[in-house]
Amino acid sequence: MRPSKTSRLILLTALALAVAGCATSALDMAPDRPDAPWKPPTDATGAIKPGPEASTAGAGGGYVLPPNRALAVIPPAPAVNPHRAYALPDLIDIAESHNPDTRIAWDEARKAALAAGIAESSYLPDITASAVGAYQDGHGNNSALGLDTSGNSNAHGVISAISLRWLMFDFGERSATIEAAKQVSAISNIVFTQAHQRVIYNVSLAFYADTAARARARSAAQSLKNAKAVQASAEARYGQGVGTVVEVAQAAQATAQAKLALVQATGGVDDAYLSLLTAMGISPMVRMTIADVAPRHLSPALDAPVQAIVAEALARRPDMLSAYAAQQASLANVRAAQAEFMPKVFLSATGAYNSGGLSVTSLPAIGQLAPTGNISGSQFNGTILAGLTVPLYDGGSRAAILGQAEASADSADAALAKARDETVRQVVGAENALRTSLAAYSASKALATAAQTSYDAAFAAYQKGVGSVTDATTAETQLLQAQNAATDSYSAVLSAAATLAFTTGGLGAAPP
Repeated sequence: MRPSKTSRLILLTALALAVAGCATSALDMAPDRPDAPWKPPTDATGAIKPGPEASTAGAGGGYVLPPNRALAVIPPAPAVNPHRAYALPDLIDIAESHNPDTRIAWDEARKAALAAGIAESSYLPDITASAVGAYQDGHGNNSALGLDTSGNSNAHGVISAISLRWLMFDFGERSATIEAAKQVSAISNIVFTQAHQRVIYNVSLAFYADTAARARARSAAQSLKNAKAVQASAEARYGQGVGTVVEVAQAAQATAQAKLALVQATGGVDDAYLSLLTAMGISPMVRMTIADVAPRHLSPALDAPVQAIVAEALARRPDMLSAYAAQQASLANVRAAQAEFMPKVFLSATGAYNSGGLSVTSLPAIGQLAPTGNISGSQFNGTILAGLTVPLYDGGSRAAILGQAEASADSADAALAKARDETVRQVVGAENALRTSLAAYSASKALATAAQTSYDAAFAAYQKGVGSVTDATTAETQLLQAQNAATDSYSAVLSAAATLAFTTGGLGAAPP
C-alpha cells in the first residue's frame, strides 16, 4: 500500500526537525555553565579530545586542565663539552643550529619560493584526464489484449577523455604575477637572513651581559674579602685596647653588606646565564662553561663619520631591502590588475573515446524482434579550439581590484620612506650611544683606578691608627661601585658596538 501525501509530509517534516536538532546538539561540546569548571574528555595519553564533557573531572580538578603525557618530553639539549669554555662565536654557531626562529624563517622562505614556482606554472597548459563508467538495468511486465510480455534490458559503457586548456597570451598579466611572487620570495629570503642577524645580535648582547654579571660577582667576592680584612683589623685593634666596639660594629655591618652584595651578584649571574640560553634558543637546563670577553683596547674615536654609516645602512639593512622588494611587488600587482582589462587568447583541445554495450531480452518474441538482442560499439572524437575572450562588463570588480593594487603600491612607497626614516633614526641613535658609552668607559676606568688608590690608602691608614674605620668602609664600598661601573661601561661599549653593527645590517657573524 502506497503512503498517502499526508504521511509523506509528516515524515519529511520529522526528518527536517531531526537534522535541525543535530546542529544545536553540538552545544554539549561546550562547558555546561559559566561558573563551573569544564570537564574535558581525554584519551589514554591524557590528550584532550573534542566532544561532550567527561562524566568526571580530569586530574587536578577545578580549573586545572589534565596533563597530556605526550607533551611531557623535555627537548634534547645540544651536546656540549663540559671541559671547554665556549666563546661568543661558538655560542652563535649553536644558536643558529637550534634557535627555532631561524628554522621558521627558513620554512617561510621555502614556502615563498614554492609560491613563485606555482605562479610560473601558469605558463604551462592544464591537461586533465577523466573516465566515467555507467551501468543501467531495467525490467518490465506488460499485458494487452490478453497477451503478457516481459523484458529485461541493461546498458553499460565507458567514456574516457583528455582535455587541454592553454592560455597563450594575456598582455603580461602572468609575467607581472610571477614578478610579484618572486619579489615576495626575495623578501622571505631577506627575512631569513634578518632572523640570523637578530639571533647573532641577541646572543651577543646576552653574552656581554653574562660576562659583566660574572665580573660583578668577582668584584663582589673581592669586596667581601676587603670588608673582612677591615673587620679583622678592627677586631685586632679592639683586642689591643686601641679600638672601640663601635668600630667593630661598623666593620661587621660593612661585611654583612658585602655578603648581601655577593648574594645578589651571584643571583645576577644565574639570571644572565638563563638569558643567554634563552637567546640561543636552547634548553635552560644545559650547563656549559662560558668564556670571558677577551680584553681589548677601545678607542674613544669612531672610524667612520655618521653620514657614511647611515648611507651604508640604507643600502644594506634587511628592512630597507624588504621594503624595496615589497614596493617592486606592489608595482607588479598593479600591472597584473591592469592586464585584467585586456583580452586573452587561449587554446583548447579535447580527445574522447566512448565504448558501450546494450543487451535487451523480450519474452515472448514480438514480431521480428528476437528474444535476445546485444548491441555494442565504440567511438573516438577529438576537438581543437582557439579563442579570444574579451572582458566587457563585470560590475566594476576589475576596477576595484586595480584600485586596491594602486593603494597597496602607495602604501609600499610610504613603508619604504618610513623604513628609511627609521633607519636614519636608529643608526644615529646607535652611533650616539656608542660614543657615549666609550666616553663613559674611559671615565669609569679612571674612577676605578682612583677608588682602588683611595681604598688602599684608607685601609693602610686605619691599620696604622691614623685613619677611621668609617673612611675604610666607605672607600671599600666606593671601590665596589667603581669596579661595577667600569664593568658595566665596558659591557655597554661592546653592546653598543654590536647594536650599531646590527642597525647598519652588517652583523653577519660574531662581533669582532
